[in-house]
Amino acid sequence: MDTDSFDLLVIGGGINGAGIARDAAGRNLSVLLVEQGDLAEYTSSASTKLIHGGLRYLEYGEFRLVREALIERERLWGMAPHLIQPMDFVLPQVHSPRPAWTVRAGLFLYDHLGGRKRLPATRTVDLSSSTMGHALQPGTGKAFVYSDCRVDDSRLVVVNAIDAAERGACIATRTTLLSALRATHGWQALLENGDGERTVHARAIVNAAGPWVEDVLQRVSASRAGGKGIRLVKGSHIVVPRLYAGDHAFLLQNSDRRVVFAIPYQDDFTLIGTTEESWTGPPGPATISPAEVDYLCATINAYFVPQLSSADVVWSYAGIRPLFDDRTANASAVTRDYVLDLDAGENGAPLLSIFGGKITTFRRLAEQAMDRLAPFFPGCGRAWTAGAILLGGDLPDGDLRAFQSALTRSLPRLCPSLLRRLSTAYGTRIANFISTDQCLGRDLGDGIHEAEIAYLQRMEWAQTVQDVLWRRSKLGLVASPQTVERVAQYMQQNRPSRSWEFASCKQLQPP
Repeated sequence: MDTDSFDLLVIGGGINGAGIARDAAGRNLSVLLVEQGDLAEYTSSASTKLIHGGLRYLEYGEFRLVREALIERERLWGMAPHLIQPMDFVLPQVHSPRPAWTVRAGLFLYDHLGGRKRLPATRTVDLSSSTMGHALQPGTGKAFVYSDCRVDDSRLVVVNAIDAAERGACIATRTTLLSALRATHGWQALLENGDGERTVHARAIVNAAGPWVEDVLQRVSASRAGGKGIRLVKGSHIVVPRLYAGDHAFLLQNSDRRVVFAIPYQDDFTLIGTTEESWTGPPGPATISPAEVDYLCATINAYFVPQLSSADVVWSYAGIRPLFDDRTANASAVTRDYVLDLDAGENGAPLLSIFGGKITTFRRLAEQAMDRLAPFFPGCGRAWTAGAILLGGDLPDGDLRAFQSALTRSLPRLCPSLLRRLSTAYGTRIANFISTDQCLGRDLGDGIHEAEIAYLQRMEWAQTVQDVLWRRSKLGLVASPQTVERVAQYMQQNRPSRSWEFASCKQLQPP
């Protein structure tokens, strides 16, 4: 095939699109992924940053989904121990609208439904005497403690995209699908980016556009959705200065039966969320409303001694979740399961559309998507991603703390806190930009060095300050205005060339 022709065109650079591109490239298919913005710019960077089974989904009878997610939870932890770490979640009962025996029964299922192997089982604690309850109001009493995992969601997307690229996929960000027509033995797709328009040929298309999945269907001729659709639900989060000591998180219950997480975040902060509101506008950027801020603060104030108001919020974000529309009236009860809709077409040019899904099940979703498409590609390889280590995740014995300790010993000239941040973001790939003389180039401020930014520009498709400070990292939380300006100047002066030549995508691949 020439550079204009591919086996698979993937529309969407969120977690599902990146995961499918990686899986397909590993099955010896030629892949082009196009994303209208940056990788993980929208929904996939606006999650609660968890790899979890979804304890509350048991209440809605989502047993299949929870089981699949629980199986994937430990699998993904093993695949990316630098990005995914286990965490204790404290579930107080003081304001619970559910009887304690019901909660404990749900936690028993949660412990056993997915074949838990490495994470500890649920236990009961008395928060009046446990260090876990020191920041809570008096009389909080008994709580259950269970285990799940946290994740750097946007970096998980980027790592999947890099893995796909190293297996031969082309990744084109800031590139929009204008239209696609079925042609002889495939699709003709018209794309547009800053260099203009370009037509490419693909034997199959995967519509993994998330909130834009129906918009893409409107741009694709002779397509259908089998009567399926998405329900857009806005989820919002706030970040405040750290509320309490300790590495544990809280799952807080409200009288309206919704739950809110409070999670240690980026060392000095607490992440609080999420809200769930139906979204009736077009898909796109979203912001938190004052009412949502008040709701999250009120939930925290019901449990904690430190009291919050909107003035305490140092950052907020909101994302539009493309949930499969199961016609449920309550936005909190809408299924988090996914549906794969395959339109085989009359000439064997398939279109696979992804409805719904959650970050925890992205690998399994991608595997099932490629299994559905495999019959259209006689040379397609078998499923391979279960247990395949993600880039940077090949830590000795999968032990992040041991890896960080070894880095500190081997790189004594670098600050241990800087090495901790870099190791959790890049894992063993940290060697790609730390030179043998331990030089990271000029410090542009707040621990942001030239070598890291150059790596992100060359190897991770970062093109803007927001790409670097809010998606490839969360350094925007601590960066001063002067640092942001220096980062912007450096990126402008050292901007890699971009062109429509898809062969040039390979130049972005790490060696």
